[in-house]
Amino acid sequence: MGDPDVTVARRILVVEDDLVIADAVARRLVSEGFQVDAVHDGHAAVAAAAETRYDAVILDVMLPGLDGHEVCRRIQVDRPLPVLMLTARADETDRIVGLGVGADDYLTKPFSPRELVARVRALLRRVERAAQLAEERVAARDDVARLDLGAGLTLDVGARRVQLSGAEVHLTRTEFDLLHALARRPGQVMTRERLLAEVWSWPDAPTGAAASRAADSHVKALRRKLGTHRIRTVQGVGYAWEPGT
Repeated sequence: MGDPDVTVARRILVVEDDLVIADAVARRLVSEGFQVDAVHDGHAAVAAAAETRYDAVILDVMLPGLDGHEVCRRIQVDRPLPVLMLTARADETDRIVGLGVGADDYLTKPFSPRELVARVRALLRRVERAAQLAEERVAARDDVARLDLGAGLTLDVGARRVQLSGAEVHLTRTEFDLLHALARRPGQVMTRERLLAEVWSWPDAPTGAAASRAADSHVKALRRKLGTHRIRTVQGVGYAWEPGT
């Protein structure tokens, strides 16, 4: 598979009720080589996603009709669709809810067009990489693709499925990649910056608050689904997977 930055133009759906912001985002993406459709309310977004196979969705949280969280939940029903959510607030609750319904990443308004494009490209690279790895494992019949993480938790890398005590746990694409990154290095501390580079595919990962918010919100979402004791926080550094807990 090729790099999504240099192959056939990816098609992006922009869902934003502020016409000025929607137009600015669409113009920037088009200038970067993407195909772009824009809609301005929740119902139109669900309809557009049902009619067209988009490569990613940029989705505002506050929308008329259906809010962004409900839109995200509905468009994920048929297939995992990469979603970058936009929020006007830095409220952690908004981020956690968004991640819980299937969002892969988020940006807080106001944001720079350059960062938006970087996030979209990183999201597409991550999707491309996950598909390629899955194909390689199937071709190689990789027996190590299933990890027993202890205490009833198993991770099937090839099928991208997680089970806890025999029950399937629904993880978003990013949550799964984060879990895999941590769990395949039990006990090893991973910095937030390293996680951003590896899981989010940000080649030049930001430091400080930007890195902390992205990594911390996803770790918190994982803890809610798998248990708070499985991921250890190393203050000022990052996180480590606690094996067999």
